[in-house]
Amino acid sequence: MNTVDPKVIAIIPARYQSNRFEGKPLALIQGKPMIQHVVERAWRVPLLSQVVVATDDERIAEAVAGFGGTFVMTRRDHATGTDRLAEAAQLIGIEDQDVIVNIQGDQPLFPPAIVEQVAGPLIADPSLPMATLIYKIVRPEEITDPNHVKTVFDCHGNALYFSRSPIPFQRDPGEARRPTYYKHLGFYAYRKGFLLTFVGLPEGQWERFEKLEQLRALEFGYTIRVVLTDHDSAEVDTPADLRRVEQLLLAQAA
Repeated sequence: MNTVDPKVIAIIPARYQSNRFEGKPLALIQGKPMIQHVVERAWRVPLLSQVVVATDDERIAEAVAGFGGTFVMTRRDHATGTDRLAEAAQLIGIEDQDVIVNIQGDQPLFPPAIVEQVAGPLIADPSLPMATLIYKIVRPEEITDPNHVKTVFDCHGNALYFSRSPIPFQRDPGEARRPTYYKHLGFYAYRKGFLLTFVGLPEGQWERFEKLEQLRALEFGYTIRVVLTDHDSAEVDTPADLRRVEQLLLAQAA
């Protein structure tokens, strides 16, 4: 029987309200709103059949339309970006086997290659529900920083746990061999059918403590394939991060 390869669609959740940086998607970087930088980078990925911004704010929708992007309007009462992603997936009318890549709207410098890396396992294995990216930590301060989520995984590349604490814990500090730490990058690929299942699950207890949604999938017995990437990606959480991104763009241009 012939099978049809799934389509791969990027959805970029973007909300105006933010405790740390209100209006972040519209913050200007070299004269363009940040959301435009993210969309234009996604356009450079040949694998993607669609790039859609999911927003609940008319100002963001107007900005996206202004540079020729595609958007869908979602409800305002979503608790998480994943809930917004799931609604958008239903609104654009794709098949359950299609693959959705969640691109964070606050990563305007993401390397386009990582989209193919995170979607690749779901294209190769139709039984996989979900995949995400990890990166070998090279800056020691990130190991103990709770804002950088660490992960451990099995010999098949499937996640065992994610934590804001350093994992694994080295019991004997005198041991010569040091563990390798991996941090989680916030890029996900979901099978559309699984995404709808996922947002219908109740909050997991480990998720509640760690404030990490991906733990819900593990707690309810679903597989998350982790893909080791050589690419890191700078996030914008504060105006200071915005200035750092502008400096990185200037350095790239030079």
